[in-house]
Amino acid sequence: MTPLLELRDVSRTYRIGAVEVPALRGVSFSVDPGEFVVIMGPSGSGKSTLMNIIGCLDRPTGGTYRLNGRDVSRMTDDELADVRNGEVGFVFQTFNLLPRLSALKNVEMPMIYAGVPRAARRERAAAALAHVGLAHRMPHAPAELSGGEQQRVAIARALVNRPAILLADEPTGNLDSRSGAEILGAVQDLNASGMTVVMVTHDREVAGHGGRIVTLRDGRLVSDEPVDDRRRGRTGAG
Repeated sequence: MTPLLELRDVSRTYRIGAVEVPALRGVSFSVDPGEFVVIMGPSGSGKSTLMNIIGCLDRPTGGTYRLNGRDVSRMTDDELADVRNGEVGFVFQTFNLLPRLSALKNVEMPMIYAGVPRAARRERAAAALAHVGLAHRMPHAPAELSGGEQQRVAIARALVNRPAILLADEPTGNLDSRSGAEILGAVQDLNASGMTVVMVTHDREVAGHGGRIVTLRDGRLVSDEPVDDRRRGRTGAG
């Protein structure tokens, strides 16, 4: 099987004045289509930097990163923007919904940038919201939704352009335990239907819902292990 994404000896160094600060140091791993990979590590380990590179929000200083066989590290800014909008779906801890727009309009936003016609936007946004169990909440603004519902709107928005991969950065971090369990169940259901998922978390219990855990420390990959089926969490999306 050809990997969906492949990192080879990826490094990222930031310059602060005259000082160089290495955030990633020779990280190599790959993700196959349909996998659910969790990235873990303590604060300062490089996991956010790695997520930004995988999501084409940043470029490696050294090494190569290929997504769907294309060398991302050599892309122009415009090419990177196209990849972010078309091939990568983002879910963040803080939801990032536009407060004055309905759930439906929030989900339509990525398709506006992609040039999807209005009628098709509405149809696809409605289908995405129904897929995450929010068909009945389409006209509601974010302030009228619970935290878990807002995160499900964010997931629908991330999926609406039919990306190759879903990137979730601490998706349960701002949620209570019940809402967090619902979101993990929704993400697992998406993965079970074939969606490739890469998730960052600091919580080992949350990480247990994935299929594989990649652990970073001081910018280096220190372990890459499958989640034991006996320990793998399973939560209904309810």
